[in-house]
Amino acid sequence: MTVYDHISSNRTRSWLLMVFFVIFVAAVAEIIALALGGGQVAGLIVLVLAGLFVTMSYYSASSMVLGISQAREVKHDENPDLYHLVENLCIGAGVPVPKIYIIQDSAPNAFATGRDPQHAAIAVTSGLIQKLDKLELEGVIAHELSHIRNYDIRLMTLVVVLVGLVALMADLMLRYTWFGAGHRSSNRGKGEGAAGAIILLLALVAAILAPIAAQLIQLAISRGREYLADASGALLTRYPQGLASALEKIAADKEPLEVANKATAHLYIANPLKGHSSWSNNLFSTHPPSQERIARLRAM
Repeated sequence: MTVYDHISSNRTRSWLLMVFFVIFVAAVAEIIALALGGGQVAGLIVLVLAGLFVTMSYYSASSMVLGISQAREVKHDENPDLYHLVENLCIGAGVPVPKIYIIQDSAPNAFATGRDPQHAAIAVTSGLIQKLDKLELEGVIAHELSHIRNYDIRLMTLVVVLVGLVALMADLMLRYTWFGAGHRSSNRGKGEGAAGAIILLLALVAAILAPIAAQLIQLAISRGREYLADASGALLTRYPQGLASALEKIAADKEPLEVANKATAHLYIANPLKGHSSWSNNLFSTHPPSQERIARLRAM
């Protein structure tokens, strides 16, 4: 399988997962509407509120992530070498130069965020600049620019927003089934009560399982996009060994990134939390195994 086949396969799988995710969220919203007992009116209210949440979160997500990460924007005169490296790669990628941020942390890592190539940003840690050589740093920047060029930043922003929406809806269902069950059961007949009990059971199961399922879908999409960005970044630099070597150094560095958390970990080029390896951690990992990524790059 060629690198172009890998890119096409990863892109198709990611978008299929995204379509399934949207259908999944709509199904959860419909269960809420049934549990609320408001029929089409309740469903419309849920959809309107969900739309408002998604819209507001989508436009504010990038600035929130940069703020949480304590990233500081740098201009050309502050770090001309980094700026020129990004600028040259942007010319090759055919994308505008994104805003460049630095996170003052000795752990080597980087991420890209934004809505599209015109509203994008790249953040690198000071440790990444200090610990990688030029070709390795170029490989990491090319990887992040690939996320921008492939619109991964938009896709993952939407996925994170949808995961948050599912969590909110699940919480609403739990509260409603807990506090409203007794009141509803006392005001319904036997037939209606039986149907209502089934709906409540479905709502309770969805409230428990929906956030877990949403998280697994998010992780599957995130891992697929990392493989795609690795391949695209290697094509951009024409030197996959640079990114492979960078991933080796990042994986070998055991220092956790202090400003990272579970909400932002999926954005980074490598897992910034440095958790212990186990079957359960791999299942819920935001990134593919580093050794597998390195092996794919070495084979190009």
